[in-house]
Amino acid sequence: MNIQNMKNIMIKSIQSFFAVWALMKACRMEPGNILTLVFFLLCFFFFRHINIRLTSSGFDAGRRTKGTAMAISLLFSALYMAVDYHFYIENLTSPLYRIGIILAVLAGFLVLFYNLLLLLFSYTGDKGRLSKLLFMEEGPSPTPANCPSKSLSGILTGIRGFYRRRTGLCAFILCLLCWLPYFLYQYPGIMTPDSINQFEQVLRIIPYSNHHPWVHTLLIGLFYHIGYGLTGNMVIGMSFYTFFQMCMLALSVAYLINTLKQYLVKPAVCLPVILFYALVPYHAVFSVTVWKDILFAAGVMFFGCSMLRLMKKIFFPEIIVFILSGITLCLFRSNGWYAFCLCLPFLLFHFRKQARIFFPALFGIFIFALLVKYPVMKAFQVSRPDLVESLAIPTQQVAAVICNDRPLTAEQLALVEEVVDLTYIKDLYNPYYADNIKELVRAGHQDYLAAHKKDFFKLWLELGLAYPSDYLQAYIHQTYGYWYPDSFYLVAEAEGVSATKLGVSHTPLIRGPLVVKGKEISIKLGGMVPLYGTLWSMGVVCWVFIFCIGNAFVRKETEKLILYLPSAALLLTVLIATPVATEFRYVYFLVFGLPFYLMCALIRLDPETK
Repeated sequence: MNIQNMKNIMIKSIQSFFAVWALMKACRMEPGNILTLVFFLLCFFFFRHINIRLTSSGFDAGRRTKGTAMAISLLFSALYMAVDYHFYIENLTSPLYRIGIILAVLAGFLVLFYNLLLLLFSYTGDKGRLSKLLFMEEGPSPTPANCPSKSLSGILTGIRGFYRRRTGLCAFILCLLCWLPYFLYQYPGIMTPDSINQFEQVLRIIPYSNHHPWVHTLLIGLFYHIGYGLTGNMVIGMSFYTFFQMCMLALSVAYLINTLKQYLVKPAVCLPVILFYALVPYHAVFSVTVWKDILFAAGVMFFGCSMLRLMKKIFFPEIIVFILSGITLCLFRSNGWYAFCLCLPFLLFHFRKQARIFFPALFGIFIFALLVKYPVMKAFQVSRPDLVESLAIPTQQVAAVICNDRPLTAEQLALVEEVVDLTYIKDLYNPYYADNIKELVRAGHQDYLAAHKKDFFKLWLELGLAYPSDYLQAYIHQTYGYWYPDSFYLVAEAEGVSATKLGVSHTPLIRGPLVVKGKEISIKLGGMVPLYGTLWSMGVVCWVFIFCIGNAFVRKETEKLILYLPSAALLLTVLIATPVATEFRYVYFLVFGLPFYLMCALIRLDPETK
């Protein structure tokens, strides 16, 4: 054994030692657990395999690849430990030991994820092999010969041929068929208190409000009134909207599949994508849930796919989809408007060479949304969300400082007491849920807050500079569910219609213990089965999204970043203003777009189609 091999073994052994240390702490194992030895051997041979893979595959893991892998692994390790680190040192009192353990675990995570990312990039960055595996040859797809046989093989051949020719249509039909049992069981749709509030606006029982997007409320009203006008039945009328929502969600999946086919993705590769939407049960549950987030997720999908198509060739239908989905992005969630405004300069710069087409489209979206949000809503007397609704994180941070008994100056304390009664703040404060503090502000003097915004911004800034650790901890508690990959929360557990006397109630068309138990099992499996459970984690999806962005740098395809920009801007707005730490529907657009991000990372943009 030569000196170089000995050196490599020593390096891999040290790396494996620190990686095991990190895994031991993350898995809450004791140092004497025999699994630490198993993990050490697995890490050692895993790192050796990566080294051999990078050497023999011909993949150029140069500075760009290594720099991207290091940046992502450093970000991941820091954020993962921001939530988890206190478990590693909870039994230690010595500051020196605590710092030493944290640094050792950090080093282990860095080594582990850096090597893992290098391995993944060696596959996703290998354009030649991926092309053979994922993509068809240029030119028309082979047409299967006519098969007059009525045998099973003949029928299967016919189905396979139809799927190859009409993959998008098959995706649409399969999604609707798989979601149909949920529609029949949850008929006329799942309506939570938020849904009931919008339905009350549809019936004009309460005034219009943009707390839930007014345009979405109008859309619910349109289909409800069509259904009610045709049948005279409120339940059937509500089901018209639910079925429309199902169709739009399925149509966005079909649009994605047809977009991938334009980039010559094999039908066999499209099949797992279709099954992700058709079979993962939260898509079915959300498809029949009357929430703004569902059509918003479909709009984000349409917007991204239309941009991907327009990068290949400009067609009028794609421009229309681009405009309509852009309007949906702006008007179906409040943060969508801010995200679009954030993206607008980058979109204008990216599409500057096609300014004659794109500039009118982008400014058309912007101006239309602007007109609806201000003069039109004003004309229809649509009330706006109150101020505290957008201040969830700042109010939580200030509340955390107060609840931690930090000293405030007399002026600071007087300013806070002008807005809220501090008597019950410690009982009401929940670090993972901002609504309690928001309601406390609403019960106080929110008008004073609105009239003294500059003073409260100064207060927030002063307290942040004085107690940065409190602010940081409050922010982590308020947002961790969207980026920490090891948190559990119930997904798609809502069902039926919330208690109401409006005339709409849960009226299942299929029922029985088998139906109820089947639905219950399908939802609970996400919290029980490994690997499959990662599809239920917002944090995992977030890091897959970040990996896809990094992959664009590794492949030197930075023009793809524009495809990720809308979702990145939306995620940023959620992390700035979320009132709940683990609300799946707030980032459903990110989960729903997961196959889009992955396929964008793998497809190849030919020079002539950029």
